[in-house]
Amino acid sequence: MNSLKWLLPNISTPTWMEIIIAVALCVIGWLFQQFVIKKIINRTVTFLRNRQRYFQGTVLAQFNKAIRYAFMSAVIVLSLSILLDIFLFTHVATKNFVWSIMVFFAFKGVYDVLNYYTKQPLPLNNDEEPNVLLPFFLRIGKVLIMILAMFTIASFWDFNLNGFFTGIGLTGVAIAFGIRDTLAHVFGGMSVALDNPFQIGDWIATEDQKIEGTIEDINLRSTLIQTGDKGLVYVPNSYLVNRPIYNLSRREKRKCEQFLFVAAENEEEKLRSALSTIQMEIYLHAQTEKEMIHVFIDEFYPTSYRVLVRFYVTTNDTAEMLNVRQDILFAIRQIFQELNIILANPAEDEWLRNKKIN
Repeated sequence: MNSLKWLLPNISTPTWMEIIIAVALCVIGWLFQQFVIKKIINRTVTFLRNRQRYFQGTVLAQFNKAIRYAFMSAVIVLSLSILLDIFLFTHVATKNFVWSIMVFFAFKGVYDVLNYYTKQPLPLNNDEEPNVLLPFFLRIGKVLIMILAMFTIASFWDFNLNGFFTGIGLTGVAIAFGIRDTLAHVFGGMSVALDNPFQIGDWIATEDQKIEGTIEDINLRSTLIQTGDKGLVYVPNSYLVNRPIYNLSRREKRKCEQFLFVAAENEEEKLRSALSTIQMEIYLHAQTEKEMIHVFIDEFYPTSYRVLVRFYVTTNDTAEMLNVRQDILFAIRQIFQELNIILANPAEDEWLRNKKIN
């Protein structure tokens, strides 16, 4: 007791009765928060969720521990007040500490709510499509809540915030130069979220085909992509922002394009008939797009013609697209055989070889 007189000079030595009352008050307080407050909160959460008020129920559920801990802290402070015969809630030496604890638990409840929705952002999003930007804002909100709690508690103790902000500003400039690459990735992540070029689960590919896979997660600094061989690649967001990205999951049809070389000695009528038959064969296939079918001679060389065969398959599945393309190629071969169309080898065309070299 003598060691506490430097802080509380007016304290007196507690009697056994005061000790028993203080201990009994702590025990009763613990039982009350465990079997009364906890049950009231849980039943209220169930009531709100049954009334389709999921957000309010979730917020109250996340505040459950903070409310009970704050209540128990108040009980302990009240017990110590009885024990020391000083009301610690208003005493000059202790009131700042007590209110700092209460503020801490208030902010902890808000932090727990943000932390819950950071891990499960979908319940907070009412749109049909997930909002990629929401997890970013929630993570930033968690940091802001911690900073706000720190400043609020510091204000109770008359901390010089002006000098602190000045130091932070000077230090921030120095740090910004040191972490400019990281900041570029973070702002890249914000750009990805704002533009929303892809979502978790989408299959994407970069223009250079160096990265192709399924989006597993999108963070502030990087995007996690699972490649076709089940490998995980952490791609900096600034890399994705500065390159064209193909969202392959949003395709409704796939393009098939093939170049065939036929000998120039073939009769024109036979060639026209073959091309018309190929076009009709593509049109009659059940899985081809009917509005855009191109089967034409598009280039002429001294000893050959180049035939362009282009059509679209109404699927996004690569295996189905290749299966349709295979059917068409077999049909083209059969048509050429029936009409006695002579194929040409472009490698034997000297003029074509010189064109490729140039």
